[in-house]
Amino acid sequence: MQSPDFIEASFPTIAGVGSNGAIIHYRAEASSPLHKTLTPSTPILIDSGGQYTMGTTDVTRTWQFGEPTPVFSSHFTNVLKGNIGIDSCIFPENTPGVIIDSFARRALWNSGCDYGHGTGHGVGAALNVHEGPASISPRMGNKEPLKIGMVLSNEPGYYEPGNFGIRIENLLIVKEKGFDRGSGKKKTKKVDGAKNFLQFERLTMIPIQKSLIDLTLMTSEELDWLDSYHAEIWDKVGGRLENGTDAKVWLEEACKKVERERVEGTVPVVA
Repeated sequence: MQSPDFIEASFPTIAGVGSNGAIIHYRAEASSPLHKTLTPSTPILIDSGGQYTMGTTDVTRTWQFGEPTPVFSSHFTNVLKGNIGIDSCIFPENTPGVIIDSFARRALWNSGCDYGHGTGHGVGAALNVHEGPASISPRMGNKEPLKIGMVLSNEPGYYEPGNFGIRIENLLIVKEKGFDRGSGKKKTKKVDGAKNFLQFERLTMIPIQKSLIDLTLMTSEELDWLDSYHAEIWDKVGGRLENGTDAKVWLEEACKKVERERVEGTVPVVA
């Protein structure tokens, strides 16, 4: 069923199965010799979005319907850790995206991996899905600071040519971070210097496939983030679905808490 607020797709959908997922802007053409068959053992990367009267969406998820290999799970988890790193970071005002880009790459760098694109781009409101001037990327030339009200993507990835691609993308909006500095009250008053801090609020409400995560690589704080995100999705989306439908049954299962006993005593702690 199409929403009455829908205008059009915000860009041609990217749907890459197996090795096609490693082609960052893959397009499935009818005459393409690259076609792949989706099987339980092959992951699929789907990047899609829409233009609506109230705004623009852009989201990527990587799925696999069979048992992932340990190598794939490790890479998937490191990409997820990068997504969490950007999502949960707190930064002073006047900070350009280049300063926080490494938050998305730390886990990948620690395993000798990286990705060859920016972590985030600006997104318009029923306008361009790629909109400047702000971005989150390692490009030193873009010094545009992130400002309250800006919407940006958060999309770290990992790509293994000839094998698979992984990307996890949410949209975020920049908000003011109010701190209690001992007064018992939330402070949001503007002051000079690095005393005014910003944070992100998630806009995308789509679960992340838990069976692809190597839970032993996740910190307790990251597992808390995952449970909190899925609880938020269920709270905001679950009530919109009809009881007993496949969609609601799937969403309820996808948003259940992580089974912590599976990783009891093995979750690493980051100092």
